[in-house]
Amino acid sequence: MSPFRPLAAPRKTLVLANPKSGPGFSVDALWRAIDDHFGGPGREVLREVSRDVDDGRRKTEQALRDGVDTVLVAGGDGMVNSIGAILAGTPAALGVIPAGSGNGFARHFGIPLALPAAVAALACADRRAIDVGLANGRPFFVTCGMAWDAAIARGFAAFPFRGILPYVFAAAAELVAYVPQPVAVSLDGGPWQTFAEPVIFTVANLTQYGGGARIAPRAQADDGLMEMVVVLRSDLPVVLMNLGRLFNGTLDRLPQVRTHRCRTLDVRRETAAPIQLDGELVPAGREVEIRLRPRALEVLVPRAAGAGFT
Repeated sequence: MSPFRPLAAPRKTLVLANPKSGPGFSVDALWRAIDDHFGGPGREVLREVSRDVDDGRRKTEQALRDGVDTVLVAGGDGMVNSIGAILAGTPAALGVIPAGSGNGFARHFGIPLALPAAVAALACADRRAIDVGLANGRPFFVTCGMAWDAAIARGFAAFPFRGILPYVFAAAAELVAYVPQPVAVSLDGGPWQTFAEPVIFTVANLTQYGGGARIAPRAQADDGLMEMVVVLRSDLPVVLMNLGRLFNGTLDRLPQVRTHRCRTLDVRRETAAPIQLDGELVPAGREVEIRLRPRALEVLVPRAAGAGFT
């Protein structure tokens, strides 16, 4: 029997758009695509624009009180994170229309990047329950980064425009300035081990950061496990010389890339520093507790996309 549950036609759908999404995104084009694929007898569609994070959350919470069973989010991974955090643990399903810079969530699930194709795919998608990561109680769905991978989010946020190019510039600038600190970890309650100078320290629930950069190629969305990926400063030159592996799904085959699968992860650092959750920078103390809520979020997955599941 297929692990997917066919999606009955949504009775009531909220479509929430971020008008400040990536280059080329048009709210008007989104509404036209929604009319083409989500209209029809017995289907009610609510259209809303998210002015900011709090506004989007308020509108989602109100829609849940009004009985929506599906929420379509047109935005990037940061918006997916803020709205998905509200939907986790509810019967409502999250559908993602990729309109950000990296679109790591959408890429993992094979959602088309072109707006009309994404809406069409979600209109006849299947429902699937996926795991939700928690960093000090705060949800993440794609990745949690605690080293250079967190600093990049800070640099990217400073750019006045979005896209892959500013992300590359931010990565290069932050790499020059980043000073790694020792990180001690305990996997699944086991003995503590210390990584002296990690430059990359990512906990992945899904495969990639975005833009096709697959930091954890073997990550599964619903297996009850996370992937910890560590690259030390001394090994970074070799990894950078093999950067193509980050995009062809073979990065984890390098011996310089340390990977561990776990259900829980406790982290201790010498100094407090922000971490990134799905591309958004959030404050964190010296200790970070990572936990997993198995299959806590219902998502819409195109029927042609079978990868990334157990």
